[in-house]
Amino acid sequence: MLLRAGRTSWKRFAAVLVPSVTAAAALGISMAQGALAASFFISGQKFPVSVDTLNAHGLSIYGMVDVTRKGALVPVVVTGASRAEISGLCLSVVVPIPVLGPYTLRLTGGEKSQVQAKNLFLDATSLSIGQANFDGIDIGVAAGAVSKGPINPADRSSRFFDPNGFAQQADSATLSDVHATTVAVSAATFNIPDLDVKLKQGQHECF
Repeated sequence: MLLRAGRTSWKRFAAVLVPSVTAAAALGISMAQGALAASFFISGQKFPVSVDTLNAHGLSIYGMVDVTRKGALVPVVVTGASRAEISGLCLSVVVPIPVLGPYTLRLTGGEKSQVQAKNLFLDATSLSIGQANFDGIDIGVAAGAVSKGPINPADRSSRFFDPNGFAQQADSATLSDVHATTVAVSAATFNIPDLDVKLKQGQHECF
């Protein structure tokens, strides 16, 4: 049985995400054939985001296709949270600089007090979680019927968004030891206490 009261195995849950990515890839093919139009562009650079713990109030997970400025298609799984409290946030981007070589822009916060976010969205190409506990989880809900967590307005207005597509939602979730390879992060509000931003020579990614 996939679900247990109040909790579910992340490995089993992650396996259910495959249809979302497959559907997103199929939508990407349609766009390449000129049937669809992108609603926004991403840089296309992947960057790691890690958190020690993330408490989400109102969780949504659904498949999408992000598009770069050059027209490359990037299937992603979008994880959304209506409200989130985060401890131990780390985000890093490796920037190649001519002559000097690679430098890493590294952002950290939430070590002394929690990061607070509203309508937070992570567009990820890969995601691993050490432990995930869900309350009131629904797996297989239609994306257009998601009500417990948010759908990014830019996604909802995009032709890549399939209201009949596969999605998941939960009343709340506690995620620990989160490692996400992302192409975009957005939030309505993102309050980061003890924010520390450093640019270091070499590669110093979060993971």
